[in-house]
This record gives sequence, C-alpha cells and structure tokens, in this order.
Amino acid sequence: MEEQNSPEEQPSYMEPKKNRTPLFLIVTFLLLAAVIFFYYQNQQLEEEKERQFQEILTTQAKLDSIGDELDIRIQTIKELGGEVDTLEAIKAQLEADKKQLLVDAQYQRGRITKLNNRVAGYKELLVLKDEEIEQLKVLNEQLSEENSSLKVEKDQLNQTVQQLEENKKELASKVAMASRLEIEGMNVIAINDKGKERNGGEYRNRHIEQLKIQFTVVENEIAPIEGKDLLLRVIAPDGNVLFDVTRGSGSFTYENRELFYTATQEILYDRNSQLVTFLYNKGSDYAVGQHKVEVYTDDYLMGSVTFMVK
Repeated sequence: MEEQNSPEEQPSYMEPKKNRTPLFLIVTFLLLAAVIFFYYQNQQLEEEKERQFQEILTTQAKLDSIGDELDIRIQTIKELGGEVDTLEAIKAQLEADKKQLLVDAQYQRGRITKLNNRVAGYKELLVLKDEEIEQLKVLNEQLSEENSSLKVEKDQLNQTVQQLEENKKELASKVAMASRLEIEGMNVIAINDKGKERNGGEYRNRHIEQLKIQFTVVENEIAPIEGKDLLLRVIAPDGNVLFDVTRGSGSFTYENRELFYTATQEILYDRNSQLVTFLYNKGSDYAVGQHKVEVYTDDYLMGSVTFMVK
C-alpha cells in the first residue's frame, strides 16, 4: 500500500491565503478622504454662489433706489421748467445696467464692481441736481414774489440758463473726449521679399519689402458702436508723407488744415479691444533716417511710433 503524504509534504500549490485587511483599510481611507474633500469643495462653491447672489441683490437694490431718486429729480426739474435730457439719458443707462446685471450673471463679479462705481457717480450726480433744483426753486419763488422785479429776475434766470447751457456744452465736450479711441502696443515690423519678419525698430532697405504696422485699439465703454476709418500716415525723414493714390492714399482735415495720409482701413468698433494690422508696400527704397508713423480717426490723433532705416 502507498503511504499517505504527511502535512509537511503537501503539494507546493496549496499555499495559505494572504491577509488583505490592510489593503482594504487603505482603500477605504482614501475613498473617505476623497468624499470629505469633494464635500468641502462643494460647500465652498455653494457659499461663494450665495455670496455672489447677495451681492447682486444688494447692487440691484442700490440701482433701484438711485432710479427712484432720479425719477423724483426729473419730475421736479420738469415742473420747474429745467432741462432733463441729461438725467433721462442717465436714467436710461441705469435701466440698461439693471438689465445687464441680470443677463450677464457669468460676469457678475467684475460687473458688480463697475456698477458699484457707477452708483457712487450717480449719487454725486443726485447731489449736484439737488443743488440745481434748489437754485430753480429760488428763482421761481423770486419770480412769484414781486412783479416789479420781473426784469431783474428774468436776467438772473437767463444767466442761469446760459450757465446751464455752458455746463451742458462742457459736459458734451468731456463726453466727446472720453469717447475718443486710444491705441497701445503700436509696432512697426519689416517683412522682406521672402516673407521673413524683423522687429526692433531699425531696418535696412533690403529687409523692407513690406511694412507691417500693428496696434491694439483699447476698450472704451463710452465710445459709440460704429464703423471707424483709421488713417495711417508714414512720414519720411524730410517731413513728407508717403503718398500714392494707387495704393489708397488721400487727404483729410485736421485742426483746420489739410493733411495727407498713406493708407486707410475701416474697422467696426464694438467697445471691445481689437488688434489692427496695416500692410504697406512702398514699391521702392525708403529714405535713410528716422521715419514716423501716425494713426488718426475722426480728426484726432490716436497714437504714433518711429522706426529707423539705415
């Protein structure tokens, strides 16, 4: 009879099972940590959303309050015979701001800051209009007290109206200045006949097959949304403007005198910043010396830069 194997002689494939408890504990701990982390992150996001929502409500309440105050001033000034065009325009802007606050929720943080700044400006305007209302009330009371002083009071009223007209013109002038477009980062790049670009502001004639003038028209929330003709002037060292009608050159009026421009380009300005590029091919060598590049629109200078030809 064959002898049975002893326990020490069991086959090698009969290995004891491994203890997996430590691995299970580690995995459980990691999962628990992940759950806690994501819960904390979610709480933070919810708190941030609630805070932003409260900011929107606060800003909306401020705008509503300012709108009510404007309505009162408009009605009072109308009854006193004053001009309300400016206030009505501001009221329309305020209503647009209120709608924009609700529509552009995704940009609410930056928008709230801007609107809070405007609220401060509206409050200052209300104080000024209160002073104007008091002036108009005084004038109306004076007119109603004595008919014998009508001429004197009428002169005073005319002076006030004249002052208001002057203030209106001054305000319009300031708005016009504030709505002017500005440019930044203006750069002149030389492109040779192989298309290679050189930058640095100093070039040799053999490197200039084309001039590439680039700049950014910066953001301006006051400027109207409209088409803009940008006029480029490239001025040689002798003071003459590079001019060729076949390449789009022409003239315009600036400070009551005629100026020539080298090239022109039309853009649609939508109050956002945008990159503009002019490509100019002179077709011949440039004069040695410093050249100046200017950009104009609506009869004002937007910016300038210089480059050197060796």
